[in-house]
Amino acid sequence: MFYTTDRNDHGLSHDPFKAIVAPRPIGWISTRAKDGSVNLAPYSFFNAISDRPKLVMFSSVGMKDSASFAIETGEFVANLATRQLATQMNQTSAVAERGTSEFGFSGLTEAPSRLVAAPRVAESPAALECRVTHSFRPTGLNGEPSENVVVIGQVVGIHIDEAILKDGVIDMALAAPLSRLGYLDYAVADQVFQMARPRSPDGGEV
Repeated sequence: MFYTTDRNDHGLSHDPFKAIVAPRPIGWISTRAKDGSVNLAPYSFFNAISDRPKLVMFSSVGMKDSASFAIETGEFVANLATRQLATQMNQTSAVAERGTSEFGFSGLTEAPSRLVAAPRVAESPAALECRVTHSFRPTGLNGEPSENVVVIGQVVGIHIDEAILKDGVIDMALAAPLSRLGYLDYAVADQVFQMARPRSPDGGEV
């Protein structure tokens, strides 16, 4: 089958777009507003976009608390969502009034960060402390802005629970990071395999 996205006439019961762009890592974003309000919410429009400097981004459908708090304070934390924390992660996706802390009703614990005011999820085995470098609304071909707000942050500090380390690396089977598929589907990284990068025709690494 083929269809164009201007008409989106795929004829399926649900839009398959996000099921094709999958799996997507989940950015479990914690923020603290200037007035002290704390927010925690998961975003599947999330990824690392640079290693030097270390940059991550999340994209919010509309100016929700995570985006507005991050933009007004210039800080956020990206916590690792795992299979063990899937239920709590899902609870923090609930729509709540501004100023309502998702830590409270999900049973999660706020842990202090080292370099930013936003707390991190104590139960998460890894967290990235970030400072905002850019925020914007991306535009489409017609020049009109998306309803999404993109927030990019530079990672300034990294927390890792040593329980997920094995032989000097993060063991993905121990960490069991959670990812978002299409629809209501999620996946966990519990099968890992390795492949060495191929060499170029002249014998050097690609």
